[in-house]
Amino acid sequence: MRKLISTGSPFEKTAGYSRAVADGDWCFVAGTTGYDYASMTMPDAVEDQTRNALGTIAKALGEAGFAMADVVRAHYYVTDRSYVARVFPVLGEAFGDIRPAATMIVCELNEPEMKIEIEVTALKRNRG
Repeated sequence: MRKLISTGSPFEKTAGYSRAVADGDWCFVAGTTGYDYASMTMPDAVEDQTRNALGTIAKALGEAGFAMADVVRAHYYVTDRSYVARVFPVLGEAFGDIRPAATMIVCELNEPEMKIEIEVTALKRNRG
């Protein structure tokens, strides 16, 4: 059964996408930046943006019936090579024991204040 998850971000409606789509044992979380969606503000530090993005992802996964431990694939997009070493410890806090297959790419993002975008795929684990 397909379930669409929204964070209430105005971008979701404008661009026509869901924060996450759960379908059976799979959950696909859209690229998520560091906005605080309650206040629609973006912190300046890439580490804080990373924490916000991970929090949004964890919340979306939870609403879909998944957990961060279910993440099997992660894509990280950063806008500056110098951010790589700065976000590694934050990502390690979130995924150190989970260790999904991951890729990090240095590229431009949609808005100049965005420094990182994270996209994940989760497969529900047998918890029995």
